[in-house]
Amino acid sequence: MPDYDTNNLFARILRGELPSHKVYENDKTFAFLDIMPRAPGHTLVIPKAPVRTILDIALDDLTELMKTTQMIARAAVTVFTADGLTLQQFNEQAGGQVVFHLHMHVIPRKNGITLKPPASVKEDPAVLSEQAQKLAAALKGA
Repeated sequence: MPDYDTNNLFARILRGELPSHKVYENDKTFAFLDIMPRAPGHTLVIPKAPVRTILDIALDDLTELMKTTQMIARAAVTVFTADGLTLQQFNEQAGGQVVFHLHMHVIPRKNGITLKPPASVKEDPAVLSEQAQKLAAALKGA
């Protein structure tokens, strides 16, 4: 497997070199909205550890990643009045991974509404900011 690239987009977001619409952060994880969401509220949850895929992460960090993913998922269902969720995680190019820093996609779903194609429409930053604020507020009580 290739080495971890410390200049990947998510590593740069973690270092504050690129902006993001932060939803949640703790000492091991960071969650932010996808700028090209497949549905409203599409959130990415990443470990702060420099890991490329699920094969590289320490068990304690993976456990924290999944705890945060579940917490975000619960809040997203409430905030976006979702009928369900799609959770996605890809590993390496052959598995569909585009940014080579481990990440979970949390996508709120509504019955009868199909997902937008991946990386197809960049959302208005004002919309993302509002959605991030709503999710963050819902998480304060979590």
